[in-house]
Amino acid sequence: MANLITEKIFRFNLPDGKKKERIDLFLANSIENATRTRIQKLIEAGYVTVNAKVIKSNYKVAPRDYIEVCIPVSPRPEFPEPEDIPIEIVYEDEYIVIVNKGPGMAVHPSLGNYSGTLVHALLHHTQKLSAANTPGRPGIVHRIDKDTSGLVIVAKDNYTHSHLAAQFSRHTIDREYQAIVWGLPEADSGTIDTYICRSKKDRKKFTTSVDEGKRAITFYEVLQRFEFASLVKLKLKTGRTHQIRVHMAHIGHPVFGDAFYGGRAVIYGSQLPKIKQRVANLLEAVQRQALHAKTLGFIHPVTKEHLILNSGLPKDMQFLLDEISSTYKEDYDTNI
Repeated sequence: MANLITEKIFRFNLPDGKKKERIDLFLANSIENATRTRIQKLIEAGYVTVNAKVIKSNYKVAPRDYIEVCIPVSPRPEFPEPEDIPIEIVYEDEYIVIVNKGPGMAVHPSLGNYSGTLVHALLHHTQKLSAANTPGRPGIVHRIDKDTSGLVIVAKDNYTHSHLAAQFSRHTIDREYQAIVWGLPEADSGTIDTYICRSKKDRKKFTTSVDEGKRAITFYEVLQRFEFASLVKLKLKTGRTHQIRVHMAHIGHPVFGDAFYGGRAVIYGSQLPKIKQRVANLLEAVQRQALHAKTLGFIHPVTKEHLILNSGLPKDMQFLLDEISSTYKEDYDTNI
């Protein structure tokens, strides 16, 4: 291994019951803010070892493996620099920009994401962004998770920023998500009302609580039911970190592909070999939680117009939906 000072070292001792999977996928799902491409580059450079040996990206982890990952020092720039990164603008005027963020892009710089974020792309797109945040987050009024796709509002001046932030604080922003979740919820619609706090077992995760943390309310509606999964519409009354992902896991229907909250295990249909293999193939094809911020509705801070913006499902979620619905139809037709 190259002899460099490291910023952080991650170590994993895999349990006896660990299922085999590619190491790049395992590490991308186990290290916060890590991408599969970044992990593959670390592996190629010799910064990842298994049982003290350098391996390749296609190595499959096994029970009792000891994995060590060394991430080299990457000095954090004091201010993000503009980067020519394509972004999809769905609305823009002299006060706001609304972006349909793709999956895999962090909203703002953070540990392990010092470049390639939405902020870097926005700085290239416009020189007019609010300064109400810290220098690393110009214009950012709210955020969605790196691997969640969908709509993000960006403010171009401090007045607009403060008024949008107030709407988020009052929970008057209309936010609708769509997700593909495991299983078939018993009710066609419902309300999930719990408290959410950090997990005491893993500080990167959040969990539901009876009275600890902050109250979180999510409304859900089942749009389509398939063999082992459902397409659901979700609306947020509150906006807690990982709220939808935590709440869907809480009711036993985690978001498909969600590595943090149980969405990468074959939960339904695992007793049938044909379904189990098909689902495993879909999990390999979709490398993130199948969650999309589809709709944003709010009052424009300056014009006072009630704006409602929508975005379609991204390609990976549409692919997943097509595969699930087509195989379900095939099985259904066979059984008629």
